[in-house]
Amino acid sequence: MKILVANIGSTSFKFRLFDMADERELARGGVDDVGSKKARSYFRRAGDGATRDETGTVRDHGQALTQCLKLLSGGDEPVLGDPTQLDAVGFKAVLAEGLSGVHRVDKKVLQAMEARSAVAPAHNPPYIDAMWSLREHYPSLPLVAAFETGFHDTIPDRNRLYAVPREWSEKFGIRRNGFHGASHRYIAGRVAELTGRNDLRLISCHLGGSSSICAIRGGESVANSFGFSAQSGLPHANRVGDLDPYVLVAMKRATGRPIKKLLVELAESGGLAGLAGGNRSQREIDEAAAAGDAAAQLAIDVFVSAVRHYIGAYLVELGGADAIAFTGGVGENSARIRDAACRDMKWCGVELDAARNASASDEAVVSSDASRVVVWILPTNEELVVARQVVELLNR
Repeated sequence: MKILVANIGSTSFKFRLFDMADERELARGGVDDVGSKKARSYFRRAGDGATRDETGTVRDHGQALTQCLKLLSGGDEPVLGDPTQLDAVGFKAVLAEGLSGVHRVDKKVLQAMEARSAVAPAHNPPYIDAMWSLREHYPSLPLVAAFETGFHDTIPDRNRLYAVPREWSEKFGIRRNGFHGASHRYIAGRVAELTGRNDLRLISCHLGGSSSICAIRGGESVANSFGFSAQSGLPHANRVGDLDPYVLVAMKRATGRPIKKLLVELAESGGLAGLAGGNRSQREIDEAAAAGDAAAQLAIDVFVSAVRHYIGAYLVELGGADAIAFTGGVGENSARIRDAACRDMKWCGVELDAARNASASDEAVVSSDASRVVVWILPTNEELVVARQVVELLNR
């Protein structure tokens, strides 16, 4: 069974193609700068590493997806003879009104996603665009949406509900949804494989351009740092994270800017980039802080403090932890962030080994032999999780 998994950002499209008979990756690729006349479409085949690149106008995510299908089925040795040879396309979808879990994409699913587009403006519109385009060009090709919220459906109400009027939650679905479900699901499964245990108390830290922390007991999510939208929780690369809603009231009065414009500012110019005083990536901020940039260091300090806040809360929620896992671009690659996040935590059984932490790569233990809590760095594999979910749905 060949499954193509689509991972869509506001101006990017990435895909991975799997042969699910043995979960082997056949190819990967994507399009950078979607909406630009100089968008780059790229493709790399597994095994021999053969690549193809094209540059030109890609007006939207629907065209980006069809462009990638052409790359897969073109050239002297195509991976696919024709896109119809795919068994399905799986989407790492984010949020829908009244829906969670895994669903065949139909008008009902698209309408539910559209109803939450204002809450997920960077994610839902491009996913909807790509889904409609595929339905039009390949009407017989099964499309499956695996929503990021699905892994968090096991979170108990005491950790899901806001203290709002009951009508808000019961009638309008206002609650903590939780996201990064595919990543946290993969980490939970991988730690269980590595340890041979299914009863672990695990804290999964997905740190990167978008960040979240998840408390997991026995493979199930019991709390997640995200709230109703992906704007919440930890500070992100350029998104604000948790914020008192009355800040918007104060800023509207002080500046005269409408709420809609202020929300855009929080989504595009907030987060660590906002704190650091410029449009810089997480890696650039980390490097600048290491070089003595005070504003960058402040951004890192705010971020680490939020990470430690949630780790501490989830240690209480779980009654301690058996393992902590760091994943995501920052979680896997920044020894400084891991060290700061785990600083002075011997009291709860967390102790990093400085040498292991500094040199570790790929899958590795970075805690000391004396640490009661095993601390891992683990590359995540969200696309493989989505592919597995697609196969499970199709088999049902």
